[in-house]
Amino acid sequence: MSVIASLENGGRDSKVKRRGKIQWSAYGYISPAILTMSVLSFLPMFFTIYISFTNWSQMHFMNYQFVGWKNYVELFSKNNPLSIAFLPTLIWTLVFTFVSTTLNYFVGLILAILVNDKALTEARLYRTLLIIPWAIPALISTLSWQGLLNQNYGPINAFLHLLHIPAIPWLVAPGWAKASVILVNLWLSFPYFMTVSLGALQSIPTEQYDSAAIDGTSAFQRFAYITFPNVWRVSLPLLIPAYAATFNNFNIIFLLTGGGPARASTQFAGYTDILASSSYKIALQFNRYDLSATLSVVLFVMIGVISLINMRFTNAFKGED
Repeated sequence: MSVIASLENGGRDSKVKRRGKIQWSAYGYISPAILTMSVLSFLPMFFTIYISFTNWSQMHFMNYQFVGWKNYVELFSKNNPLSIAFLPTLIWTLVFTFVSTTLNYFVGLILAILVNDKALTEARLYRTLLIIPWAIPALISTLSWQGLLNQNYGPINAFLHLLHIPAIPWLVAPGWAKASVILVNLWLSFPYFMTVSLGALQSIPTEQYDSAAIDGTSAFQRFAYITFPNVWRVSLPLLIPAYAATFNNFNIIFLLTGGGPARASTQFAGYTDILASSSYKIALQFNRYDLSATLSVVLFVMIGVISLINMRFTNAFKGED
């Protein structure tokens, strides 16, 4: 019996050692990813937080000092030129995030339902055509739209001129510029949500629709009680990061409008600037790295809070029992 017990103990020890080896080898496999994230994500994040508590700027580039919460007080101070546009910029950022992402999602869902119809003979062709805006690099698409929407020589206004319609200041007037940003972002983003929704639609069992048809339900009832709940359950974990990405979508603002039209009250933020593009201007145009870092930290906290609230009330990442 002692021999058998010793063999069993030896087997357990060898299993523990093997588990240890496997665990350390797993860490070795993921170490390049951890190192890359540390260098490209974590270190810049901690450095930005550190800068927000200093007076690092063009005037104090080499001899900057720790100033505590001074930058955060200045950010919300009435005497700060940025504070004049901070609240309007924050409101526009929230409106742009909610309207644009929600519009992108439902347009993608509607198009997915249309191309998923079995009665549509050229469904594959339409799917391919609708994927093209996603396949073209966003830089090229955005710059192309900038030319199309030009007030003086843009093809869209040229077409409106043929219809005897006055030229629309797409990128010059504040209201039209904001609408243009939302529409161009729709063009860039709806194929992603269409693809996600299409995959979710094709995973719905046909028996559910057959049972609903036998019960005599209408098309709207089938959408409300079968289609949308199934698609929503699959796409919700992807929708929350999409809201966060749109909240921080610097590229489309910078490439399409440059944050303009400009405000007469401050140069730190234009009418289409969001918080991310305002932070960029403060750092690279006005060399206030400390204030830009402070705004970036505030932006980071806001995105985190919004994401946590969404996850809390939607249970998007809650595991199934």
